[in-house]
Amino acid sequence: MRMRTLLLMFAVLAVVGGVFVWGKYLRTDPVRAEAAMQQPAPAQGATQNQAQNPAQGAAQAPESAKPAVAVRVATVTQDSMPIRRRAIGWVEPIATVAVKSRIDSVIMEQHAQDGQFVEKGDVLFVLDDREVRAAIARDEAAMAQHQAEVERARADLERTKTLVARQTASRQTLDQAMADARVAESAVAADRAILQADRLTLSYTTITAPISGRLGAVAVTPGNLVSENGDVALVTITQMQPIRVTFTLPDRDIDALRTALAQYPPAPVRVFTKGQAVPRAEGKLIFIDSSVDIASGTITAKAEFANENLALWPGQYFDVEVELGLQAETAIIPTVALQVGQEGLFVFVATPDNKAEVRKVTVAGNDGDKSAISSGLQPGERVVVDGQHRLSPGAPVMVVN
Repeated sequence: MRMRTLLLMFAVLAVVGGVFVWGKYLRTDPVRAEAAMQQPAPAQGATQNQAQNPAQGAAQAPESAKPAVAVRVATVTQDSMPIRRRAIGWVEPIATVAVKSRIDSVIMEQHAQDGQFVEKGDVLFVLDDREVRAAIARDEAAMAQHQAEVERARADLERTKTLVARQTASRQTLDQAMADARVAESAVAADRAILQADRLTLSYTTITAPISGRLGAVAVTPGNLVSENGDVALVTITQMQPIRVTFTLPDRDIDALRTALAQYPPAPVRVFTKGQAVPRAEGKLIFIDSSVDIASGTITAKAEFANENLALWPGQYFDVEVELGLQAETAIIPTVALQVGQEGLFVFVATPDNKAEVRKVTVAGNDGDKSAISSGLQPGERVVVDGQHRLSPGAPVMVVN
């Protein structure tokens, strides 16, 4: 009796141990557990083979035996789409001028203020002009003296000509009178040139804005001595209207950039504040660099903006969008369907028999949440837009709205 009880206890322990080992095996591999639960009970012979090699039995489970993955799909359409490229650009002024004095003098008046907007020709500073005006007065007096000598030399020449005609004066005397007249006229011409130079110097005492723009900080105030082309600029003027935005694109876009620049009107360019969908400003493509940067494989382009509302400030960075043309009658899909793999972009296509198929695609351009596909898809096919991370090639799919 005691022996039977011991044998019964050993049998129960063996069964419990077997169940524990099998449960642990299923917990460590949920895919095999799910497949084992969904497959019908095998025949007795198959059970014995799987018992001998359970891993081989799980590996031989077909893809179709897995449960269908619920996904959302979108139909591939055919339409025309603008070809747009996005890049990071920075704002730079078309012109910047460091205003300096062209003579050695003292600042007498200051009309420029920090941050002031000025027009070309506006007076910024007035320098001490007394020395220059004195030089001009001296030059005018010297020229008046030499002008009087010219008149005397011309009168002497006329008298000498009369005497030579009467044969009362020699030819040598006539030549001397002609030379004196030319010397006097040359002295007047020299005085006129010196007077013109001094008047030009006088104009330098009034410093005006060479371009229209916005002033920076004024560095020198009245009473200070300034030197000709000194190291420190009196003030800096930055042109704000119009203004440029510089950006770079990959060299593969050179042909499209050249076509966009040659068209009339030039290709539109928009700038966006990071994270915003509404453009901050819109301009036009005006320049493409003559060479590609070998280090980065990119080419530099520039766009011009009127900047009437001063929305763009030199030194700012923006997202730049340039239109390079129109992709006519191409396959259109939602951008969210695109996936990135080791070999490039791909999408999952839901086949007519509801299987997942991996399809490599080439993107020709994008417009917001839509992308143009130049190869890899045909209109009418269904691409997966939600649930891709749960898919594998050939996996069954269940399309839901």
